[in-house]
Amino acid sequence: MPEAHPVKIFGLRFATIAAALLAIFASSARADVTWLTDFKRAQQEAKTGSKLLLVDFTGSDWCGWCIKLNREVFSKPEFKDYATKNLVLLEVDFPRQKKLNAGMQQQNEELAQHYQVEGFPTIVVLNGDGQKVGELGYMPGGPEAFIAELEKIRKG
Repeated sequence: MPEAHPVKIFGLRFATIAAALLAIFASSARADVTWLTDFKRAQQEAKTGSKLLLVDFTGSDWCGWCIKLNREVFSKPEFKDYATKNLVLLEVDFPRQKKLNAGMQQQNEELAQHYQVEGFPTIVVLNGDGQKVGELGYMPGGPEAFIAELEKIRKG
């Protein structure tokens, strides 16, 4: 039996590795979601796309539970896939280290007052007309538990 030529073996291995990397990058690119910061734009996108608007009231650079929620739920592929199909995401941030521009700070304070946010993280879920249909916070169980709660809200 003839031996395989080293160049053919290298080419086959290279092709296999390249295909695997392409699949990984394609799936991660597919799952990326955008968190908007402009409420009016987010509300319009939710209405146009017939999606729920998930409003994350957060202290992104200081709130331990907010950071935990982001790490355990929002950054996971399962949540990103669900969000792409069902949600428009809005971050309403109250950072301590980074400075928001005056317009963003005013919008965020008005939204927090309007939705009576008393602590972080608070997740307010709105329909396309801007009506509050649910409220969540941090919960254990990762993206599966969080998505299950969102499904209850979505199905009414």
